[in-house]
Amino acid sequence: MAINKVVSSAEAAIEGLKDEMTVMFGGFGLCGIPENAIAAVRTKGAKGLTCISNNAGVDGFGLGVLLESRQVKKMISSYVGENDEFERQMLSGELEVELIPQGTLAERCRAAGAGIPAFFTPAGYGTEVALGKEVRWFNNKPHLLELAFDASFAFVKADKGDTAGNLIFNATARNFNHAMAMAGKITVAEVEELVPVGELDPNEIHTPGIFIQRVFKGESFEKRIEQRTVRQMS
Repeated sequence: MAINKVVSSAEAAIEGLKDEMTVMFGGFGLCGIPENAIAAVRTKGAKGLTCISNNAGVDGFGLGVLLESRQVKKMISSYVGENDEFERQMLSGELEVELIPQGTLAERCRAAGAGIPAFFTPAGYGTEVALGKEVRWFNNKPHLLELAFDASFAFVKADKGDTAGNLIFNATARNFNHAMAMAGKITVAEVEELVPVGELDPNEIHTPGIFIQRVFKGESFEKRIEQRTVRQMS
């Protein structure tokens, strides 16, 4: 019998999400974000979430909608400079924030997916990032002990997926999606195109279905551009 991980909707895909959980959201800025899953989380109304994401979205879109609805207790991110509401909540003390180097964020995701509980990195030594962390010296350089993430859910977005959960990402939309797909206890993949097993070229698959628990076809994708830059014609 063929493996079938397809669920009927984004609402069905987030079943089991509860208040106070730690969740991951793939994407970089607004590129490759799981738009439908984010909308479903907002509708469900889960509160007190700790969200792991490279960015915090923008005002009114992406994770910005969860910040506006006060569903996020803590953000763990590497860059959050495009969201005024995030800035307001952080400065007012309404939102806990853990800013970490982007490479450390990626490696904490990868380590979780590989079953590695912790690792040492030189990134962040001598800064506030190092506060309270164990330091060891390797090759005459100080390194910080960083822990792998522990997330109940990971929400990712792919260009194509099959019913067994094998995923193909589109160009730079792969970003954090691949690493986070491997790191969640329950990984939910929303895809633009859902095909039967065997339709995807095995040589082109980026994330094997063994890491995916649920997959669904997204209803629509706005794919908003975060910063539009155009060149004036002479």
